[in-house]
Amino acid sequence: MPSDRYTGLAAVLGAIRSSSDITQPMLVEQVGLGRSVVAQRVAELEAAGLVVSDGFGPSTGGRAPRRLRLNSGAGYVLGADIATNELVVGVADLSGALLDTRHREIDVVDGPDVVVALVEQLAGELVDGVGAGRSLWSFGVGMPGPVAYDDGGPAALPTMPEWTRHPTRRRLTDRFGVPVWMDNRTNLSALGERRVNPLAARSRHMVYLGGGYGIGAAVVVDGRIHRGAHGLAGAIDHLPVPGAADVACRCGRTGCLEAVAGGGALVRDGRLLAETGQSPALARVLERTGRIRPSDVTGAAGSGDAAARALLHRAATLLGRSLATLVTVFDPDLVVVGGGIARARAHVLAAIREEIYRSALPAATRDLRIEPSAFDQEIAGITGAVEFALGELFSPENLPTVLDARDRSGTVATLEEGLPA
Repeated sequence: MPSDRYTGLAAVLGAIRSSSDITQPMLVEQVGLGRSVVAQRVAELEAAGLVVSDGFGPSTGGRAPRRLRLNSGAGYVLGADIATNELVVGVADLSGALLDTRHREIDVVDGPDVVVALVEQLAGELVDGVGAGRSLWSFGVGMPGPVAYDDGGPAALPTMPEWTRHPTRRRLTDRFGVPVWMDNRTNLSALGERRVNPLAARSRHMVYLGGGYGIGAAVVVDGRIHRGAHGLAGAIDHLPVPGAADVACRCGRTGCLEAVAGGGALVRDGRLLAETGQSPALARVLERTGRIRPSDVTGAAGSGDAAARALLHRAATLLGRSLATLVTVFDPDLVVVGGGIARARAHVLAAIREEIYRSALPAATRDLRIEPSAFDQEIAGITGAVEFALGELFSPENLPTVLDARDRSGTVATLEEGLPA
């Protein structure tokens, strides 16, 4: 259990991190601590090099108060967003601002040895590129499935058996010498949404629809990600869909939501529409490129192709129905539609809203807002992975080790010795 001192330090640092224009009197109001306590905590953070002065705020009659800001240049963090079919790795400063990213197409079924080796390669290039060296502080990783958060490994799922047994966290810790934290990439996208979207940041209870070829949802309860006992909270991808019992899913069962409404389903059904001539637009894409991607279905719908529009509408209806279950159970004030489906928002958002309002309890939808993500979806996951790395690093539980490492060496080169591996 963190002491009151470190709880206060984390609260002060968190308030400074989340504001671009904050003074010490404003901190007193925000964190609910006395003026002398706040002054002590600010002094400690300044001594550790985490907080610096940034000019003066307006005077209210006496001496003008100092503005405070995070010393974003004191170090760097890495993030990796591992999706089913793509990988994004990024490096950021301590404010969470992305400095550079690398993107590669992958196939997660190639296994963890192949994918993690690519993560190591790209992350190493980024560290060298920005000159992070011994100024690297932590690494946040988004996984393409549920993660058992307490022990940091992927949950046991039939779709990722090799990943369940792979020491991904230990391997990356050994390679980069910093603490590594892992979570479901949909949870991290929700964290990223709360960082950049003021509406999501104000929400205390939120459901975030994410994922790419797969489908996932993140649940925010009282301002915090709700993971459940085994990291499976929000895992709607393998909920059964009535009437779809003949559709095989990659998990080995049939009739799962992902199998009928995920990105892979759009590829499968879109290709069928192209091959049978029901979608002239997709037939032209298939003839030209030899494949159909989810973005091709969206493009065809945008060009007025009736079959592509109907396909997206059906997927949106099924997604809305499953989200309605989460709305009824968790009673959020906001639903954010992100992930790959957000790129087709013009064709799916209305149908998702309609199905949620139709299927969820009326009391749960009385003042519910259902909005598209504010993100460029290509960086949603990596932004969340970086925010996750920083949030864990500066938590009351881990901040003592961070400050101790700074006291001992002026760097965080020995940080991993005291943090969970």
